[in-house]
Amino acid sequence: MPTSLPHIAVIALGSNLDRPQEQVKAALEAISRHPQIELNRVSSLYITAPVGYADQPDFVNAVCIVQTALDGRELLAVLNRIENDFGRRRSFRNAPRTLDLDIIDYNGETSSDPHLTLPHPRAHERGFVMWPLAEIAPDYVVGLHGKASELAAKLGEDGIRLQNKVV
Repeated sequence: MPTSLPHIAVIALGSNLDRPQEQVKAALEAISRHPQIELNRVSSLYITAPVGYADQPDFVNAVCIVQTALDGRELLAVLNRIENDFGRRRSFRNAPRTLDLDIIDYNGETSSDPHLTLPHPRAHERGFVMWPLAEIAPDYVVGLHGKASELAAKLGEDGIRLQNKVV
Protein backbone atom coordinates (compact mmCIF):
# COMPACT_ATOMS: atom_id res chain seq x y z
CA MET A 1 0.00 0.00 0.00
CA PRO A 2 1.56 3.33 -1.04
CA THR A 3 2.30 5.82 1.69
CA SER A 4 1.70 9.55 1.58
CA LEU A 5 4.71 10.29 3.76
CA PRO A 6 7.18 12.09 1.49
CA HIS A 7 10.51 11.89 3.31
CA ILE A 8 12.87 8.95 3.90
CA ALA A 9 15.22 8.83 6.88
CA VAL A 10 17.71 6.33 8.26
CA ILE A 11 17.81 6.16 12.05
CA ALA A 12 20.44 4.36 14.13
CA LEU A 13 19.44 3.03 17.56
CA GLY A 14 21.73 2.03 20.39
CA SER A 15 21.62 1.21 24.09
CA ASN A 16 23.93 -0.33 26.68
CA LEU A 17 22.11 0.34 29.97
CA ASP A 18 18.97 -1.00 31.66
CA ARG A 19 18.24 -4.06 29.48
CA PRO A 20 19.48 -2.63 26.17
CA GLN A 21 17.74 -5.15 23.90
CA GLU A 22 14.37 -4.21 25.39
CA GLN A 23 15.27 -0.50 25.19
CA VAL A 24 15.95 -0.73 21.46
CA LYS A 25 12.79 -2.74 20.78
CA ALA A 26 10.68 -0.32 22.83
CA ALA A 27 12.24 2.64 21.03
CA LEU A 28 11.25 1.13 17.69
CA GLU A 29 7.71 0.81 19.03
CA ALA A 30 7.74 4.44 20.18
CA ILE A 31 8.96 5.61 16.77
CA SER A 32 6.30 3.54 14.98
CA ARG A 33 3.52 4.97 17.16
CA HIS A 34 4.19 8.52 15.99
CA PRO A 35 1.39 9.48 13.58
CA GLN A 36 3.79 11.07 11.08
CA ILE A 37 6.38 8.28 11.01
CA GLU A 38 6.07 4.89 9.34
CA LEU A 39 8.67 2.17 9.88
CA ASN A 40 9.65 0.66 6.54
CA ARG A 41 12.55 -1.63 7.38
CA VAL A 42 14.22 -2.68 10.62
CA SER A 43 17.54 -4.47 10.95
CA SER A 44 18.41 -7.29 13.25
CA LEU A 45 19.89 -6.43 16.63
CA TYR A 46 23.68 -6.38 16.83
CA ILE A 47 25.91 -6.59 19.89
CA THR A 48 28.80 -4.17 19.47
CA ALA A 49 31.85 -3.12 21.42
CA PRO A 50 31.83 0.48 22.66
CA VAL A 51 33.62 3.12 20.57
CA GLY A 52 35.51 6.03 22.10
CA TYR A 53 35.01 5.40 25.81
CA ALA A 54 35.74 1.67 26.21
CA ASP A 55 35.12 1.17 29.96
CA GLN A 56 31.42 0.37 29.59
CA PRO A 57 29.15 -2.53 28.61
CA ASP A 58 28.67 -3.62 25.00
CA PHE A 59 25.87 -1.95 23.04
CA VAL A 60 22.81 -3.33 21.34
CA ASN A 61 22.43 -1.55 17.98
CA ALA A 62 19.96 -1.53 15.12
CA VAL A 63 19.02 0.64 12.18
CA CYS A 64 15.62 1.45 10.77
CA ILE A 65 14.44 3.19 7.63
CA VAL A 66 11.33 5.31 8.01
CA GLN A 67 9.05 7.43 5.91
CA THR A 68 7.86 10.61 7.54
CA ALA A 69 5.94 13.82 7.01
CA LEU A 70 8.29 15.56 9.44
CA ASP A 71 11.17 17.71 8.27
CA GLY A 72 14.63 16.84 9.56
CA ARG A 73 14.57 19.16 12.58
CA GLU A 74 11.08 17.97 13.58
CA LEU A 75 12.17 14.34 13.30
CA LEU A 76 15.24 15.07 15.43
CA ALA A 77 13.03 16.73 18.06
CA VAL A 78 10.78 13.64 18.17
CA LEU A 79 13.81 11.35 18.54
CA ASN A 80 15.25 13.54 21.31
CA ARG A 81 11.93 13.39 23.19
CA ILE A 82 11.93 9.60 22.90
CA GLU A 83 15.51 9.48 24.24
CA ASN A 84 14.47 11.70 27.17
CA ASP A 85 11.43 9.50 27.85
CA PHE A 86 13.84 6.54 28.08
CA GLY A 87 16.00 8.34 30.64
CA ARG A 88 18.83 9.47 28.34
CA ARG A 89 21.46 11.52 30.18
CA ARG A 90 24.20 13.31 28.25
CA SER A 91 27.04 13.24 30.78
CA PHE A 92 30.00 13.09 28.37
CA ARG A 93 30.77 12.10 24.77
CA ASN A 94 30.41 8.34 24.11
CA ALA A 95 29.07 7.76 27.64
CA PRO A 96 26.95 4.72 28.50
CA ARG A 97 23.29 5.38 27.68
CA THR A 98 19.82 3.97 27.98
CA LEU A 99 19.05 5.05 24.43
CA ASP A 100 20.73 6.82 21.55
CA LEU A 101 18.79 7.73 18.40
CA ASP A 102 20.69 9.32 15.51
CA ILE A 103 19.50 10.45 12.11
CA ILE A 104 22.05 8.96 9.73
CA ASP A 105 20.46 10.26 6.54
CA TYR A 106 17.42 12.33 5.64
CA ASN A 107 16.34 12.32 1.98
CA GLY A 108 19.98 12.15 0.91
CA GLU A 109 20.32 15.79 2.00
CA THR A 110 23.54 17.47 3.04
CA SER A 111 23.52 19.88 5.98
CA SER A 112 26.26 21.39 8.14
CA ASP A 113 23.77 22.68 10.71
CA PRO A 114 25.39 21.99 14.12
CA HIS A 115 22.08 20.63 15.43
CA LEU A 116 21.49 18.30 12.49
CA THR A 117 24.54 17.49 10.39
CA LEU A 118 23.62 15.35 7.38
CA PRO A 119 24.56 12.76 6.57
CA HIS A 120 25.69 11.85 10.07
CA PRO A 121 29.39 12.85 10.05
CA ARG A 122 30.80 9.60 11.48
CA ALA A 123 28.23 7.00 10.40
CA HIS A 124 30.40 5.73 7.54
CA GLU A 125 33.18 5.00 10.09
CA ARG A 126 30.94 3.02 12.44
CA GLY A 127 30.43 -0.69 11.93
CA PHE A 128 27.57 -0.61 14.42
CA VAL A 129 25.70 1.59 11.92
CA MET A 130 26.94 0.21 8.60
CA TRP A 131 26.39 -3.51 9.32
CA PRO A 132 22.72 -3.12 10.29
CA LEU A 133 22.13 -0.69 7.41
CA ALA A 134 23.85 -3.04 4.95
CA GLU A 135 21.57 -5.84 6.14
CA ILE A 136 18.36 -3.99 5.25
CA ALA A 137 19.58 -1.72 2.42
CA PRO A 138 22.96 -2.89 1.05
CA ASP A 139 22.88 -0.40 -1.85
CA TYR A 140 21.95 2.59 0.33
CA VAL A 141 24.44 5.36 -0.44
CA VAL A 142 25.72 7.22 2.62
CA GLY A 143 26.68 10.72 1.54
CA LEU A 144 29.74 10.70 -0.71
CA HIS A 145 31.21 7.69 1.10
CA GLY A 146 29.58 4.87 -0.85
CA LYS A 147 27.14 2.02 -0.42
CA ALA A 148 26.37 0.64 3.03
CA SER A 149 27.50 -2.88 2.08
CA GLU A 150 30.86 -1.63 0.78
CA LEU A 151 31.42 0.54 3.85
CA ALA A 152 30.53 -2.34 6.19
CA ALA A 153 32.95 -4.66 4.39
CA LYS A 154 35.76 -2.07 4.64
CA LEU A 155 35.11 -1.62 8.37
CA GLY A 156 35.18 -5.36 9.06
CA GLU A 157 33.27 -7.34 11.65
CA ASP A 158 35.56 -6.94 14.67
CA GLY A 159 33.54 -6.12 17.77
CA ILE A 160 30.20 -6.73 16.02
CA ARG A 161 28.00 -9.80 16.23
CA LEU A 162 24.46 -10.50 15.17
CA GLN A 163 22.15 -10.85 18.17
CA ASN A 164 18.73 -11.56 16.70
CA LYS A 165 16.03 -10.36 14.38
CA VAL A 166 13.62 -7.74 15.73
CA VAL A 167 10.13 -9.13 15.64
